[in-house]
Amino acid sequence: MLRRPDCNSARRHAVVGKVPLRLRRCNQQRVTKDSRVFSVLEVSAPGYDVEEPSQGDIYPHPLNDGNPLRTPQHAVEDPWQDEKWTSRQWTVFRGKAYDLEPYMKKHPGGSWLINLALQRDCTALFESYHLRPDIANAVISRLPEISDFPIAAVPRAPYPNDSELYNTIRERARVELFNGGKNGEHRTGSEYAAVAVLGFAVLSYALYFAMPSILTGAVLGLAGAWIGLTIQHCGNHGAMSTKPWLNGLLGLTMDLIGGSSLMWRYHHQVSHHIHCNDTDMDEDVFSSFPMLRFDPRLPKYWFHKFQHLYMWLLFPLMQVAFEVGDLKAVFDKRTAGASLRGATPFEYATVFGGKIVHWGLLLAPLACGVSAATVAACCASYIFTQGVVLASLFAVSHNLGETKNAEWLETSQLRDDWAVQQILTSANWGSKIGCFFTGGLNLQIEHHLFPAISFMHYPQISKIAKEEATKRGIPYAEYKWLPSILWQFQCFMAKAGSAPAPPNNAFPPRGGIGLRDGLIGA
Repeated sequence: MLRRPDCNSARRHAVVGKVPLRLRRCNQQRVTKDSRVFSVLEVSAPGYDVEEPSQGDIYPHPLNDGNPLRTPQHAVEDPWQDEKWTSRQWTVFRGKAYDLEPYMKKHPGGSWLINLALQRDCTALFESYHLRPDIANAVISRLPEISDFPIAAVPRAPYPNDSELYNTIRERARVELFNGGKNGEHRTGSEYAAVAVLGFAVLSYALYFAMPSILTGAVLGLAGAWIGLTIQHCGNHGAMSTKPWLNGLLGLTMDLIGGSSLMWRYHHQVSHHIHCNDTDMDEDVFSSFPMLRFDPRLPKYWFHKFQHLYMWLLFPLMQVAFEVGDLKAVFDKRTAGASLRGATPFEYATVFGGKIVHWGLLLAPLACGVSAATVAACCASYIFTQGVVLASLFAVSHNLGETKNAEWLETSQLRDDWAVQQILTSANWGSKIGCFFTGGLNLQIEHHLFPAISFMHYPQISKIAKEEATKRGIPYAEYKWLPSILWQFQCFMAKAGSAPAPPNNAFPPRGGIGLRDGLIGA
């Protein structure tokens, strides 16, 4: 058993590069494994009794969720179980609980985005999605505060606005690029890209339906991948338009290509974006395990030394894995990295409705007399092409030597400064052309800093972000061409697969980033 002791927040200075950053430390404990000492940085609420997960298990970290492992003896009220709170639309922002009900239908970004904030600490989501914190905080201050809410039971999220680096980059972008950001200019600029993507998708499907073959199936797969990279991605982030209904509609295109917009929002926005490259909070790190070891801090099996070769045989199955995972998440009411606490009945319905429409479109040639064998080959070609493109372009963003550098990951700096974490765990390649074809995912650093800004602005923002990071001695990974970063990804996967196993070949103790707190080489 590990008991998380009570502690008071304390501040100290630490050096990142050459510039001291203010660090917040809370709930620390020390555990020993194989004569190696780890300092586990805990930023969740104190007072829980938590059982250590058994070897081979991955438990969701409490920061993602209400703690499902609390004992009956725990004295604090349970806001996820007690009827007093389950009927209310509560959220926690910077240590205070608020009732979101009066604001649900007024949220300018759409209800499907504010749903992500329900029944969790929404601070990181809220602060990373608003270009003007003064206006956003004014809205929060007008919400009804819940005075008797058991805030101690809700795990604390990161606080992006405590980052001097983040505030500087955002303010420069707001003033230099968006005329103060008063009229929502930062959410516009990608309209022509959306027209191009949708036009290509319609044309691709027309060819597929008229002349079903392996070739037209592959072309349709490319169209699906382009949708996945661009309009669904940015639409679900609320970054394709100032009109929330249009963002929501474009976000639903994820369901047309075989995924689920609902599951994607929780997996991608609540888990991955907030806790990038954290071993037990970022779903992207561990969701492919044990088949792929995306992080050398995870357990190692004999076949991992070949993963840089066989991963290309697994990538085509990415969509199949998503579809199975989507259906499982409906019944579990959580993805691997986050619970679906704010999901509505309509959103759940989109999961099933989307699968029906998606497979209906793929199988439609059967109604015109095309043989089942031909349609099966077309579907396989579609799945193969879309999976390889999406998996390759997603994977290179955070799985490189630079973005998994233990000298940074195994210290507390990343969890103490949210912007530093996003920059150090992400990598860029290309510029404007790559931005058009990937929805800005080639400029992953800027996308993680500003997920709610239209992707066509990322090339300009990247100049600001790089300049400010360089001033502070913070590494900024970038590559000129896609082949260059793909090769580095290939090399990283070979090294990660061959890296020594962790102590007892077990998953890291809860805490992920900041696990060793500077004890490099201990």
